[in-house]
Amino acid sequence: MLRFGTAGLRGPLQDGPDGMNAGTVARASAGVAAWLRDRCLGGGLVIVGRDARHGSAEFATVTAEVFAAAGFSVLPLPRPLPTPIVAFAVRELGAVAGVQITASHNPATDNGYKLYLDGGSQLIPPADAEIERCIDAVTEPIPRIAPAASAPAPSILSLPADATPADLGKEIIRRYLTRAAAVPETIGGARTVPVHPSHHSVGDKREPRHDDIRGGTAREPGVLERDGEPGTGERMTVQRPDIRIALTPMHGVGGETAVAALAAAGFRDVHVVERQFTPDPDFPTVAFPNPEEPGAADLLLALAEKIDADLAVALDPDADRCALAVPGPHGWRMLRGDETGVLLADYVLRAAPPNSLVATTVVSSRLLGKLAPARGARYAETLTGFKWLARAGDGLVYAYEEAIGHCVDPAAVRDKDGITAAIAAADLTARLREQGRSLLDVLDDYAVEFGLHAGDQVSLRPADPAAAAQAVARLRDTPPDVIAGVAVSCTDLSTVRGRMRTDALIFEGDGQRIVIRPSGTEPKLKCYLEVVEPVRDRDALIQSKSIAAHRLSALRAFCEQL
Repeated sequence: MLRFGTAGLRGPLQDGPDGMNAGTVARASAGVAAWLRDRCLGGGLVIVGRDARHGSAEFATVTAEVFAAAGFSVLPLPRPLPTPIVAFAVRELGAVAGVQITASHNPATDNGYKLYLDGGSQLIPPADAEIERCIDAVTEPIPRIAPAASAPAPSILSLPADATPADLGKEIIRRYLTRAAAVPETIGGARTVPVHPSHHSVGDKREPRHDDIRGGTAREPGVLERDGEPGTGERMTVQRPDIRIALTPMHGVGGETAVAALAAAGFRDVHVVERQFTPDPDFPTVAFPNPEEPGAADLLLALAEKIDADLAVALDPDADRCALAVPGPHGWRMLRGDETGVLLADYVLRAAPPNSLVATTVVSSRLLGKLAPARGARYAETLTGFKWLARAGDGLVYAYEEAIGHCVDPAAVRDKDGITAAIAAADLTARLREQGRSLLDVLDDYAVEFGLHAGDQVSLRPADPAAAAQAVARLRDTPPDVIAGVAVSCTDLSTVRGRMRTDALIFEGDGQRIVIRPSGTEPKLKCYLEVVEPVRDRDALIQSKSIAAHRLSALRAFCEQL
C-alpha cells in the first residue's frame, strides 16, 4: 500500500490501497486529523488546495469533508492554484495544517497528497511514522460533511462578516501576490540606478509587446482584481526596467498566477508558450512535465529565441520549482539548479542583514559554501528536501536545492516557490541589464573569484523499481577507490549519526565530487557530479571550462555504467 512519508502521499491513480483514490485520500485525512487531535490541535484551521491533475478536484473535496467532519475549521481554496499559495496560507493564517492535492512534476498518471504543518513547513520524522500509524488505525466508514459551515470567520482576513469562503480564498491569493510583487524591494534591496516609466536599457530598440501577456486573454498589464487575476481592479504595480520574459507553466497551474505576480512586480513584457499555458492534466507536449527533463523546455527556448527575450522561465506543474534559461554566445541554454541557486543567493545576501544564513543540500554544488562567508553570511547544509532546508537554522534568508527548488522569501513561504524565484530572477536580470551585464557574466565572476564549479547530473530510470537501491548497495559493499583517474574516498551517509543520515554515498577526490542516491519520489538512481577547476583570470576561463567539461564527461561515463 502507499505509505505516508515526509512528503505525504504520491502514487499512481488506481483503485485499492496501492493507488491514489478517494478512499486513500479519506483515510489519510482521517489519520492526519487524529494525529493533530492527539497534539491538542483539534478544531484548528486546515487549508485545502489542489492542482489541475486528474482526480485533484475530487480528492480536495474529500479532504475538506473529512477534516470538517472531524471538527476542524476548513478553508478550501477556490480553484486549482500553485502549491506555494497553500504554504503561504498556512503561515499567514496560523493554520494547524495545509493539504495540497498534487503530484508536482510526476507523470500524468500520478497524483499526491502534500501536507504542511503549522508555520507552513513540511513534516519531518518521526511525524510521518506517527501519522502512518494513525492512518492504519482508521476504521470505516469515515465521516464526511460539507465544509462550508466549518469555514473560518471572515474576520481572520479582516473581511466583512458576509464574506463567503470563496472570498476568503481570493483574499489569500491577493495577499500572496502582494507579497510576491514586493520581492524586488523587500529581498532585492534598494536600486542603485533610478528607473523611470520611460526607461529602456541603452541600445534596446524592441517595443514592449504587452498584447502577448496572457492571463486567459490580453489584459492591461499590472492591473489585478482582488483575487489576483489580470483585470481592471486594484492596481498593484511598479515600473521596472524593460526586460522581456518568456514563460511556460508546463501545462500546470502556475501560469495565470505567475503572469499576474510578474506584472504586479513591474515586469510586464511577458510572453507565454501558448500550447502549455492552459492547465492540462495530460501534459500533452512533454514526455515528463519536469523542466529538468531533456526536451521539456524546447518550446520555451524556441519562444525565447523568437521574441529575443532576456530571460526564460519554466515552472513545474504545481509552480513550486523554477528553471531559468538565458541567451549566451552559442544560443539559449538552461541554467543548472546550482547556477540559479548561487545567483539568487548572492542577490538575497547583498541586501540581507550581516550574519544571515543561507542553505543548500548535500547533493548541491560546493560553491554556496564559499560565497556565503565572502558575503558575510553563514552557510548550512542539509539532506535533500525543503522539509530540512526550511529548518536549516535561525536567520535563514535563502535556501535552494539543485533540483530547481528555491526559497527566496522564507519569512512568507517556508518552502520552495517557483513564482517568487522567477520574480527575483527577473529583478536580478533587470539590474544587470542596466549595467550592460548578464547572469552569465556573474557566473564567470564567481569562477574567477572562487574557482570554476562545473556540475552535471546523471539520472537513470531502470525498468526494475528496486534497481536504484540495489546499485547503491553494490557501491556500498565494494566502493571504488579511483574514479576517472582520480583517487577518491567514500563517505556512506547511511552510517552517520543525526539528521544527515540517509541512503547516499559521496565519492570525493582532488577537485571532484559525486553523490549517488536513489530518488525519494521516483524509481530513479540519481548521481550528482561536480568538478572544480582553478581560474587564473578571465582570459583563462575558456581553457578552464574546456578542462572542466572533459573531466565531467569522464565522471558521467562512470555513472552511466552503474
